[in-house]
Amino acid sequence: MSRPFLPLLCVVCLAGSALAREDTARDLVNQAQAVWKKGDSAKALELAGKAIALEPKDARLYLFRGSLSEALNRHDEAIADFDKCLEIDPKNAEAYNHRGSEQFRRGKIAESLADFDRFLELRPEERPSHWKRGISLYYLGRFAEGQKQFEGYEKVDTNDVENAVWQFLCAAREVGVDKARAGMLKIGKDRRVPMTRVYAMFKGDAKPEDVLEEAKAGEPAARELNLRLFYANLYLGLYYEALGDKKKALEYVTAAADKYKVEGYMWDVARVHRDLRRKEAASKE
Repeated sequence: MSRPFLPLLCVVCLAGSALAREDTARDLVNQAQAVWKKGDSAKALELAGKAIALEPKDARLYLFRGSLSEALNRHDEAIADFDKCLEIDPKNAEAYNHRGSEQFRRGKIAESLADFDRFLELRPEERPSHWKRGISLYYLGRFAEGQKQFEGYEKVDTNDVENAVWQFLCAAREVGVDKARAGMLKIGKDRRVPMTRVYAMFKGDAKPEDVLEEAKAGEPAARELNLRLFYANLYLGLYYEALGDKKKALEYVTAAADKYKVEGYMWDVARVHRDLRRKEAASKE
């Protein structure tokens, strides 16, 4: 859950190598990759568009451009390209996976799950590692399935506090907080501060103020402090949600989304959570 940009970079690299037989389109993709690495996203998108103009029936080019738009948080543009990719190649697994992420970011949780499930039909070996699917299941209220998804992730990484916490969150909705704590996944060493203390809090061995204190300890640099406070506030919010304190839950998750923005999917989770819970609260007024 801590390496959000690796899938995008893999898509970009694969796109270039896969286009070896179309020299002109390949050159444009290579140029797009080069300017992207230099930070010129506008030029990269322009070059990707030129490649598509030359080879409009190549599904991989739409996947490539869509992944660029995804990284720029241009959700509608990304989905349009993933749609076109799948129109041309309905068995393009990566397009389903990326579109699922984008659907989640737009708050379309059911659609995200449908795309993740289609991806896993095509790539069943990826099922244990698909923590994004587990998060979608949580927000759809399919807690037993979500619990199983996160338990499966143990085969991939036994040191991820976040995975253990999401497993707990799903289990707590099924069997209650006490039983969920008793059955919480055991983890090794998650080196990210303050994740070990977050784990202890969910286990009942630490208090919320302990998490915030550890996040601020050691005079970290501004960027590191922001990252720590994002995770502290996100998981404090989810902790209070598990305990049934909706007011505090929304307060902390809103702080994570609004005050401590970070790169990657988990910030999208905070933002989507905030919006969903606000909508739910407004519907009951």
